[in-house]
Amino acid sequence: MDLNTVAEIRDARRSAPWRPGDAWLGGGTYLFSEPQPRLRRLVDLSRMGWTPVGRHPDGSLEIAATSTVAQLSRYARTVLAPAAPLFEQCCRAFLASFKIWNMATVGGNLCNALPAGPMISLTAALDGTCLLVAQDGSRRRVRVADFVTGAGRKDLAEGELLRSVTLPDRALACRTAFRQASLYGLGRSAVLVIGTLDPVDHSVAVTVTAATVRPVRLWFALPPDAGTLRSAIEAAVADGEWFDDIHGLPAWRRHMTFRLAEEIRRELAEEERR
Repeated sequence: MDLNTVAEIRDARRSAPWRPGDAWLGGGTYLFSEPQPRLRRLVDLSRMGWTPVGRHPDGSLEIAATSTVAQLSRYARTVLAPAAPLFEQCCRAFLASFKIWNMATVGGNLCNALPAGPMISLTAALDGTCLLVAQDGSRRRVRVADFVTGAGRKDLAEGELLRSVTLPDRALACRTAFRQASLYGLGRSAVLVIGTLDPVDHSVAVTVTAATVRPVRLWFALPPDAGTLRSAIEAAVADGEWFDDIHGLPAWRRHMTFRLAEEIRRELAEEERR
C-alpha cells in the first residue's frame, strides 16, 4: 500500500515533539496493508537497537516491542521451561507467510489489539506486563490482559510507546495447554484458549482470546471442576463481548470456547494427577 499522505519518516532515535498525524512504525505489516489517510509522519523504531528477547537475572523474559515473530520463535527454541512450547504454538497461530513472520512485530500485534492477535494470546496467558513510555519519558506498567480493552482498542495514550512485554519466571514454569479453532483449515483464529497450571501452588489460569473482543484471563486457586469453569466464563464475558465478524458468529464462538476450555481443564487435571 502506498501511503501517499505520509510526508516524512523520522528516526525514533532523534527526539522531536509528537504531533497529530504521527504513528510509530515497527514492522509496518499493518500500516502498509490498507490506506491510512490520517497519517502524515511515521516514527521509525527499527533502529532503536533493542534486544529482541532477553532473560533477566530473576528469570523473567522481556520481549521488545520491535521483536519480530521470527525472532521470538527462534529464541523460544532455546528456552528450557515447561511453557516454552506455547511460544511456537502462538507464533504458528498467525495466518501469515514467512515474509510477514520476518517483519511483523510483537508490539505491533499487541497495539493493533485485534481479537485474533496471537501475541496477545501468548502474553496474556503468561501473565505478561506491558512497559509503556510516554512522550515526557515517564513510564507505567499495565498487564496485557488489561492493555487490550476491546476490538482495536488499547490502553495507550496519544504518543505513548509500548517498549516491551515482560513475562514472569513463574509463568514460564507453568505447564500449558493450547486449543485453537477456525471456520477454515487455514483460517484466522476464531477461538483460542490457553490454560496454565502452576506447579508451585497448583493454581490454574484459563485465557480466552479471538472469541472475545478483549483477552479474558480467569485464575483459579485450585483446578476447577467443569461447572465452576463454565460459570466463571459466563460471568466474565458479557453477551456483547463475544466477537462477531466473517470468521465466526458470536453464538458459535461462545459454544466453541466452552468446549475447548473444558478440554483444557481435563488436560491440565490429567497433568496434575501425574
